[in-house]
Amino acid sequence: MSAVLPASAMRRVTCRELRLLGAAYRLPLAYAAARCARETKLYLHWTAGHYGQFFADYHVQIDADGAIYVIGDGALDALRAATYRRNSGSVSIALLGCVGATTEDLGAEPPTAAQIEGLAMAAAALADGLWLTIDIERIMTHGEAADNADGVCAHAPYGPRTTCERWDLEYLGTAESPAFTPWAEDGTRGGDILRGKAQYYRERGY
Repeated sequence: MSAVLPASAMRRVTCRELRLLGAAYRLPLAYAAARCARETKLYLHWTAGHYGQFFADYHVQIDADGAIYVIGDGALDALRAATYRRNSGSVSIALLGCVGATTEDLGAEPPTAAQIEGLAMAAAALADGLWLTIDIERIMTHGEAADNADGVCAHAPYGPRTTCERWDLEYLGTAESPAFTPWAEDGTRGGDILRGKAQYYRERGY
């Protein structure tokens, strides 16, 4: 885990504000991604900390009640140490919580329903601001990115299908995504659920 930030370092934002931030940083992020021969990406994380505990590694952070926060002025082109060898030209969004989570049990502070919806709305708002298609090539969980699920071989795989060093949001502990099944093709993996919800909010409004 990275440095813990005080609540005073954070600023609560609306989805509209997040979309405008995405638009403001669209070109800087696109240029940074292009220098790495890839497109702008959104990476979805959990912090493995507690509810209400903010960290320096993530641009956007979602608390247990679904409230969305950015660090300070919300500079989306700040280089955050969130996603190994994938941080340039990307935005990291994290759920606060999941301390002690295992592949069998998400622990005492699992993703809440409000967080899951907040994460999906945040992803939709950023995708709108950044002009991104909502698909696995552009929006991934940390676990999916760790296994290079977008076809960009930025590093040796270290996700849920390989070493399981990082498997953030592989499952959500909900009826839609109840268990750790990284080879599932039935839409129950966490990333599939979150992208589906983000697309819903893009189409219906957030």
